[in-house]
This record gives sequence, C-alpha cells and structure tokens, in this order.
Amino acid sequence: MDVLSEMLSVSSVRGSAGARITAAGEWGVEWTGDRDAVVYAVTAGIAYLIVDGDTPRMLMPGDVVVLAQGSGHTLASAPSAPVHSCDNAAAVDARLRGAALALGDGGARTHILGASYSYDFAAPVPVFAVLPPVLHLSAPQLDASASDIVTILGRELAAPGPATDLLLDRLVDVLLVEVMRAWLSTDTELSASWWGVLRDPLLYSAVSKIHEEPGRPWTTESLAREVSTSKQTLMRRFAVFTGTTPGKYMTDWRMNLAARRLRDTDDSLDTIATDLGYASEFAFSRAFRRERQIPPGRYRSRSRDVGSRSRTRPSSTAEPAPSIAPTSDT
Repeated sequence: MDVLSEMLSVSSVRGSAGARITAAGEWGVEWTGDRDAVVYAVTAGIAYLIVDGDTPRMLMPGDVVVLAQGSGHTLASAPSAPVHSCDNAAAVDARLRGAALALGDGGARTHILGASYSYDFAAPVPVFAVLPPVLHLSAPQLDASASDIVTILGRELAAPGPATDLLLDRLVDVLLVEVMRAWLSTDTELSASWWGVLRDPLLYSAVSKIHEEPGRPWTTESLAREVSTSKQTLMRRFAVFTGTTPGKYMTDWRMNLAARRLRDTDDSLDTIATDLGYASEFAFSRAFRRERQIPPGRYRSRSRDVGSRSRTRPSSTAEPAPSIAPTSDT
C-alpha cells in the first residue's frame, strides 16, 4: 500500500505546468498570493526569491523551491532590484505560444521553469498545510531523476506537441513526489505530523495495514500484533513521529476516506458506513459529525459546491503566479 499516493489522491492534488521564464540584466517581478501552491526550478543562472517574513533566498542552477501556501512573492536578479507587477497578458501569451516570459534587458542569463499545484480545499488531508511555507531544495539534495524531470519539462515547454498539456501536468506531479522524497530524506527536524509515517519503517508498516483494510475493527493491540511489536512501542512511535495515537489515526483516516466518497461519489451513507467498519449509518453519522463538526449529508453538499467553484474559477485568478498559470484547469 502506497501511503503517500493515497494521501495525495485524497487531497485531489493536481499539478499544472506553466511556462519558462528567462531573465537578463536587472529585473524583478512580483506576484500576489493565492491559494494554490507554486514550484520553481532554476535551470541556469541565479535568481533571488523574496517572500514576506523570510530572508531573501538565492536560487542556483538545479535548485527547486515550493511555496506550499501560495504566498505572495518576488523573483529578482538581486534583493535590491526594481520590482514590477507581473504582466498577465504577456505571461498567458507566452504560455500559449510555448515561448519564454522574458524579463529584463539583454541576453538571457537566468532560466526558470514554473508550475502550480491545485488541490481540493474541502479535502480533509492538509498535504500542503504541513509543508514549510518555503521549501527550498538545492541541487545536491535532489535525486538525479528530479533533474531529469526538470529537463524534460523545459524541452516540452519550449516545443509543445500533441497532448503537451497532459504530459506537462503528469511531469509536474512526478516532480512534486521527487521533491517530497528529497525533503523527507534531508530534513531531520520535521515537526510531528502525518508526514512522520513516511519516515519510520514501523509506522509505515502499521499505517499500510490500516489503509489496506480501513473497515477492519482495529485496536492498538491488534495493529501492534500485525507489525510484530508491542502496544507500548507502537503508541510511543506514533506520538513521536505523528503527534497522535494509533486510534486517532485510524479514525482520521476513515473520516478522510468518507469525506472523499461523500465528495466524489453518490454512495449512500449506509454503504460508506459499512465499508468503513461502522455498525450503522447512525454510528457513522455521529462519528463524522463529531470529527468534522458537520453532518455527512451537509458536508457532501458543501464540498461539491466548493469543488464546483474551484473548477470553474477563471485562470487569471486561479493561480498564485499568473506567469506560470495554465490556460485551463485540469
């Protein structure tokens, strides 16, 4: 059972490739914040990323940076460079033509690829909420496969062909997974969250069991037996790496699955309750309301309404960085 894949699926994370940015001389461009996450990969030259409340960061060739909460930000040749607002029309035109968004004057020295990640804001799993607001990985921290993905992205953006949008979006999804893998393997001071299950082999095994059979009447004792450890050890590892208990994780995951099915299917409450191990529709509804502070039927209506507005919002406002925004949502 691939835990990370399930987490991303439950959150409906979808990558959308944007455009190439080329820059020369003295330059600076500013984007206001929005809800979607943004990723930049520097393929040549240097740039500075400036985010309110954060020290300006120098981005070198091979670096990848993710703005997990879609914070307002500036890209510039230097922290003191003059800054202008993004030319949305030029950005969209460059995206359509497969051309680069040119910044500054003279021969391009800096090359940057940009993309964004949308996700269902009604989804209960906070994939991006528990990432650092600015996740900066240098080239040495990334696996060679991440560099290969960035190279292919650049080539496809420069020479679009049939099914380019589909290919680019899939590549951006793969890049996110590579970034997350690198972050998990290099950051030794992660705060306790559900990311912790990906860092501890024992927890990963335990959580995989829960994900494989969410409707099984698990107890901490039975789960510990399945992974050949003691109840006390399992509880201690959950507390250290996730900040929660096995029982709470089980309940949260069942509610995550229930929320996805309420949002994406027409399955009856009774069917969902049975599949997730609840004795009755009433027991499920009571548990869901206790955890989400809203009855499941009302959650279904509200989440679908939010999802519909998210899918139909215009591209000019859908992305936090207009210069890398796709022309349509995927």
